[in-house]
Amino acid sequence: MSFWDLSNGQTAADTPKEYEVPGSNMEPIPNNSDVLAIIDEIKWTTNGNESDPREYISARWSVMAPEQFKNRKVFHKIWVTDFDPNAKDEAAAKLKRDKNRKMLAAIDANSGGMLTKSGDTPTSDALAMHLTNKPMVIKCMVWSIKGNDGKDMEGNWVSAVSPADKELHVGEATKKPAASGGDGYGSGRADLDDSIPF
Repeated sequence: MSFWDLSNGQTAADTPKEYEVPGSNMEPIPNNSDVLAIIDEIKWTTNGNESDPREYISARWSVMAPEQFKNRKVFHKIWVTDFDPNAKDEAAAKLKRDKNRKMLAAIDANSGGMLTKSGDTPTSDALAMHLTNKPMVIKCMVWSIKGNDGKDMEGNWVSAVSPADKELHVGEATKKPAASGGDGYGSGRADLDDSIPF
């Protein structure tokens, strides 16, 4: 048996140069939806820019309910120390950092409040120990941009957190506008990050 053998008796070695995972273009959770979720991974990371590295907290939420979104992942960048490099100016970066600190404090409050009680900058280990696997309700909003290939790209971002006993609500799915020559979705990542307050 070869490493490249597939469970159906075929071989992955016969895969052509183009391949797309079936069903990988998943519709985002509808805008303005309140879903029950837990953080299943959280750590400090950098933006990967070697000439201007910026540190932020990277959290991954795993949706628990409602059932139609169970196990969906929502990724969350929390800029609590360094300025977000995509902010328009220093004043906007400071405001964004303050909003992100409040967001992290609310996540901590819904998880028992141990990080804010210490007053210290939490380590990745402390973030994981105190904030993972704590159910709370997150509000999912939809971001949308044109990718470099000209195709529309959408995903979710977290605009709010609440205690786990808050009522769940699924927003209405919106119809996608017809393709046009304009750039109604923004022209790149900077537009996306500046429109997302966290």
